[in-house]
Order: sequence, then C-alpha cells, then structure tokens
Amino acid sequence: MSGVGYVAVAAQVGVVGGGAPVLAGWMRQVRARLEGRAGAGVGQPWRDVRKLLRKEAVTPTGTGPPFRLAPLLLVAGTAVVAALVPLAATRTPASGGGDLILVVALLALGTVALALAGLDTGTAFGGMGASREMTIAALVEPTLLLAVFALSIPAGSTNLSAIVEGAVHHPARPASPGWLLAIAALAVAVLAETGRIPVDNPSTHLELTMVHEAMVLEYAGPDLALVELGSQMRLAVLLGLLASLAAPWGVATGGSAAALALALVLLVAKVAVLGTAIAAAEVFWAKVRLFRVPELLAGSFLLALLAVVASYVLNGEAGR
Repeated sequence: MSGVGYVAVAAQVGVVGGGAPVLAGWMRQVRARLEGRAGAGVGQPWRDVRKLLRKEAVTPTGTGPPFRLAPLLLVAGTAVVAALVPLAATRTPASGGGDLILVVALLALGTVALALAGLDTGTAFGGMGASREMTIAALVEPTLLLAVFALSIPAGSTNLSAIVEGAVHHPARPASPGWLLAIAALAVAVLAETGRIPVDNPSTHLELTMVHEAMVLEYAGPDLALVELGSQMRLAVLLGLLASLAAPWGVATGGSAAALALALVLLVAKVAVLGTAIAAAEVFWAKVRLFRVPELLAGSFLLALLAVVASYVLNGEAGR
C-alpha cells in the first residue's frame, strides 16, 4: 500500500471531522435564506462547539458509564466509519475492512449508545426519546443493509470499496433499475438515520415531537459539544457515502496523489449539493406524525427489496 492510501484515510477522516460543522452551518444558512432570514452564518456550528468546550462539564446525579461514554462512542464510531467507507478513495489501508455489515454495526453503535444514555438519566423525556430512536433504528437498519446489498450483487462483494470501484469501472451500473431503486431507498434511510425532516426535525424543541433532542437534553458543556459534533459527522459521512454510491465518478481508484486531490474536491462538492437539496426540501416538507413514520420507512424497505430482486434478475440475465 502506497503512502497515498494512508493520506487518503487521514484526509477522509479530516474532511468529515472538520467539514461536518461547516456542512451543518451551510444547510442552516440555505434554509434561512429560503425562509427570508439572514441566518447565523456557515461557521456558527463551529463557534457553538468552541463555546461548549470552554464550559464546565455537568453530569446529572445518578448517571453512570452509559451517559459519560455515549458522546465518545458516537464520535469515535463515526470517525472509524469515515475511515472505512470509500468517500474519496477505494484503495486504502482501511478499505479491506469496509464491509457493509461492519459499517452498519458501527453506525448502530452510536445510536444505541445515545439511547442508553437517554435511559440512564431516568427522565421521562430521555426514555421517550430513546424508545422512539430505537423504534426508528429497528426500521432503518434493515433498509440500509438491504439497499447496499442490492448494490453488492453486481460487484459480487459486500465490501463498499469494491462496490464503488466496480461502479466507476462500469458506468452503466448506476443507471440500472436495481441501482436507482436502491439509491432511492438509501436516501430515505439516510434522512431517518440522521434525524432530518420528514422523520424528525433537528431544530425542534417541542416535547411531544422530539426524538434525538429528547435523548441529549441532560448533556452540557464538552459532552454536548461531542454529541453535536458526532451528529454532524454522521450526517456528513452518510451523505458522502450516498454521493459515492449514487455518483461514484471522480472517486480515486488508484494511487495517484492528483486523483486523490480531485476526488476530495468532488466529494465536498457532491456533499454540498446533497446538503443544499435536503435543506431546500425541508423548507417545503412537513414532519410526518410519529405513527406514520413506520409507513414511510416500510415504503423505503419495499424499494430496497425491489432493488435486490431487480439486481438479482438483471445480473443473472447479464451472466448468461
């Protein structure tokens, strides 16, 4: 493995960690402009993190290790995912471990950690948010697995780097019916996994509608900064993965430093476009009622199932 592969891993983690608050700020700014407001600026999330890091850490009485470790697990798990998935390059020292099952498990680790932290506080809101979060996660994780599995059938591997590299070398794959159905299902799953409208409202503070916010109400200071940073990193890495799977062109498949630099620029551009589209859509979309969320996620699961069937049939026809 050349030195460019190690640089690619560091660059992916650095872009996700450093750019995630900027992405969140950009999406807030786009939404503010469309709503006729000035907005706080693209750099406001970074200023919020800096302010929280300077404050004193406050731990509620009676909480244990789940509450204290959840922010670290959320950030660390997302950083590992950023190193494993092919955001900018497919041939890196970590690409061999970027299996579909492992990536989804690491994403689920952060979700479970926050849910346990919400339960550990012993508050009504924490328990309510944890219950809702795990209900949504139980519906989202199968869709994520099934959608990417549909993409793995033409590649013959569940390794995400192999899937993206195969799509780069075979440009017709992303235009196939199975691929398009899987991307549509994956897009809905990403919205649910990151707590965006129509599944959840990231800016709400209404007790009866909160999901993510209800679990983190008791956090303050540096712990809250890590929770916010971890959530922003999860949004960035999932949008980056969606961009790499939906439009894999430009992802570096060799050991060229110039190709890696171009891939990083294209990664930022793709994620910015996706973030702009989501922010613009949230202005016109409304959050669905909680009991309608399973219907929405069941529809995305059905799309993923159809994608598996279409990919299997078309791949079998191509192999004859």
